Amino acid sequence: MSVEINYIKFELQKTNNMALELNDSIFEEKVLKSDKPVLVDFWAEWCGPCRMVGPIIDELSKDFEGKAVVGKIDVDANQEFAAKYGVRNIPTVLLFKDGELVSRQVGVAPKKTYEDAINAAL
Repeated sequence: MSVEINYIKFELQKTNNMALELNDSIFEEKVLKSDKPVLVDFWAEWCGPCRMVGPIIDELSKDFEGKAVVGKIDVDANQEFAAKYGVRNIPTVLLFKDGELVSRQVGVAPKKTYEDAINAAL
């Protein structure tokens, strides 16, 4: 029984530390109209390199809580903004400030690369 309780606690903790789940219908409101810098991970479930970047994005969400917005958007289910911003390879991580694209990282990069981009936009 205690194993189940610990598992549930872990799942709740994990959920609280996750990046914002974005989709095409809320992208403009949450990303383009944000008063904070917004880091967006364009990913897909089947993408191996995306699974490497995912935990980094979740960590950044916690690290920059209150200072920047960190989110993920599944390109298989949400293609409008991926197409608009020329996302042809995944993972692609875009950084927006004041509704404008200011940085692009294609492929897997170390956490520091994303941190530096966010810090430059703050």
